[in-house]
Amino acid sequence: MADTQKKNRENRQSLSESESKKILSVYGVPVIVEKIAKTKEEAVRLSKETGFPVVVKGLGAKLTHKTERGLVHLNLENEKAVTDAADAISQEAGNDLEGFLVQPFLTGRREFVAGMFRDQMFGPVIMFGLGGVFTEALSDVTFRLAPLSDIDIKEMIGEIRSQKLLGDFRGEKKVNMQAIVRTLKGLSDLSLADADIAEIDINPLLVQPDGNIIAVDALIVKGKTNEHMPFPEPVSPESIRFFFYPKPIAFIGATTTMGKWGHTLPTNTVSGDYKGEIYLVNPKGGTIINRTAYKSIADIPGKVDLVVVTIPAAKVMELIPQLQAKGIKDMLLISSGFGETGEEGKKLEKELVKKAKEVYQLLKTHFTVQYDEVGSIGRRYRRGDEVGIIVSVTVDFQTLQDNTVTCRDRDSMVQIRVEIKNLPETLKKLFNDEIEFNKAGK
Repeated sequence: MADTQKKNRENRQSLSESESKKILSVYGVPVIVEKIAKTKEEAVRLSKETGFPVVVKGLGAKLTHKTERGLVHLNLENEKAVTDAADAISQEAGNDLEGFLVQPFLTGRREFVAGMFRDQMFGPVIMFGLGGVFTEALSDVTFRLAPLSDIDIKEMIGEIRSQKLLGDFRGEKKVNMQAIVRTLKGLSDLSLADADIAEIDINPLLVQPDGNIIAVDALIVKGKTNEHMPFPEPVSPESIRFFFYPKPIAFIGATTTMGKWGHTLPTNTVSGDYKGEIYLVNPKGGTIINRTAYKSIADIPGKVDLVVVTIPAAKVMELIPQLQAKGIKDMLLISSGFGETGEEGKKLEKELVKKAKEVYQLLKTHFTVQYDEVGSIGRRYRRGDEVGIIVSVTVDFQTLQDNTVTCRDRDSMVQIRVEIKNLPETLKKLFNDEIEFNKAGK
């Protein structure tokens, strides 16, 4: 990992262009060879060493949007042009100027953009697309979550509309695709290696006539980011098919009270000409919107692919065993009492997820464990659903109170409460038939 802490000794939010490029080069991003001048005279000397024509830019951590501010001077062909450019940059930048960047003036008809930003929910997001002055005008960009796989990168490159610019173009050779792959992979690796980096912007990523790409301008912004969130395990499309394409649906918490979710959702589904079976569940039974209301999920006569739950959060955990018994694998929860109720609800929600992951980590070193960390508790319910699943372990709100979990035999559906600290040993005894299930806990 590049030592970005040393690069940012002054605790600045933005790194300078030169500092940014040094870090990016460590991660395989091809960057332009440039020299730093502290004075106007040094800029002239370095320009002569580089060879005319050159580009001179203002250097400073606070100097952003350089082109718009007139801090970038292109195609300077002699010493006087460099001197005049340095004077203009000094006047515009003022006290924010830390020096000058001297670069060779490169030609190329095609410009791309690449970068990274951190989403509050999903973490680092990698971007690639058409760059230069067309970035905002045409919005021809694509995104993927880090870490990037080879397939992700291939798809990103294939998704932009400006595909013709990647091939032979007006006398210039096709783009070096491996260089683009290395650049996007480097951004992905850097975003995971340094959680303090909030944003990376490479624009333009210039395509030279020979097809090679080079980062002409770059910026890294450091700032406060959310605590690290592990990238979720991939979920197979088949495992969530019924969530998006359910046939029989059950609305739990259906009500005759207009305006409540329990009335609005089933009403809209019926009026929307839904073709599958619709079941309504209310503990009082009776009739709702001219349909039979069942007192419990168990009373529903047929199979259910998806349940839509509109009951209070405090009662949701009591519902899980009923869903398991019915073999229902997908639930859409529209409830209250969690994060939307305020800080206390958010805290409770985070504690529940944290505890579930702790139990998962504890067990996976001893057993084969299935855990759906996207939030669907008890996703696999009966032995008939998953051959080889012996015991289900459920983390619920009681877990937060007494550090116990529910263990449920997948054949008999008998359930017990077991202390988390005793869980691995208890399960070993159960699997070795050293203890009866109903006597293994309380």
